[in-house]
Amino acid sequence: MLQFRRMVLPLVSALALAMPVYAGKLAIVIDDFGYRPHTENQVLAMPSAISVAVLPNAPHAHEMATKAHNSGHEVLIHLPMAPLSKQPLEKDTLRPEMSSDEIERIIREAYGKVPYAVGLNNHMGSAMTSSLFGMQKVMQSLARYNLYFLDSMTIGNSQAMRAAQGTSVKVIKRKVFLDDTQNEADIRVQFNRAVQVARRSGSAIAIGHPHPSTIRVLQQMLPTLPGDITLVPASSLLNEPQVDTSHPVSPPPAGTAPGTKPRNPFRGVTLCAPKQPPEPVYVTRYFSVIGESISQSSLMKYVQLQWQGWGKKS
Repeated sequence: MLQFRRMVLPLVSALALAMPVYAGKLAIVIDDFGYRPHTENQVLAMPSAISVAVLPNAPHAHEMATKAHNSGHEVLIHLPMAPLSKQPLEKDTLRPEMSSDEIERIIREAYGKVPYAVGLNNHMGSAMTSSLFGMQKVMQSLARYNLYFLDSMTIGNSQAMRAAQGTSVKVIKRKVFLDDTQNEADIRVQFNRAVQVARRSGSAIAIGHPHPSTIRVLQQMLPTLPGDITLVPASSLLNEPQVDTSHPVSPPPAGTAPGTKPRNPFRGVTLCAPKQPPEPVYVTRYFSVIGESISQSSLMKYVQLQWQGWGKKS
């Protein structure tokens, strides 16, 4: 058995070394295109794998969508959706209470204003994306134009994936916002976080905006992207596994005052802190466990018995 393990371990090591070079895929989407051609042109000078999302009612929407497509960048529609906060809404902002016909009209007109679009993502939208009924109407419309939906995840309980069930629309989700602040140091931290998420999960989508600080950070950091990370358009991740973390949203009971939070009957569980830190697991143990698993498998036992002459006719 010891000799058999000595044969298996080098084989496992060789398989580990033969793994694909790229451990993670990173998609970067730059929102809010169509207002600042000067800075947006700097984005279009970056690698063509970067995707851009164009606001359909922006003054330069058609122009910048066309330039992005011609320079090899993937184009999305960046459609305003209603937020939970009380603020003035932009023209043609999708709202949960809109009829299917009204939502269809807005998406149809946006599709005409943003040529070459292959997907759509939400601009703001915490109120809209958290509405299952509202997002079902959106998904029905997107299916007619063969558009995928990139959920910007402006709210944790987005119903987008749940709403897409039963339609042909594929949903992918943003993992990292690059520029919640316009401080370059903060943006670099977020860029590195996106790389780590892509490395750990196999893929990640980061969303940024055409701010001068964001552009400078991307210009500095994209050329030094780690060798195990490959930059891809957002649509390259449509077949990557997606986890729906939402929970159903039920209407409030009759007579409940607006804005009342539901009572939580659970107090939670007190977690016990470990008395000692966990022991480190070294790579030698990793290969040892794999070697043991292979050597104890039914296939390997069969090969071993054949090797020892079992089953041969005398």
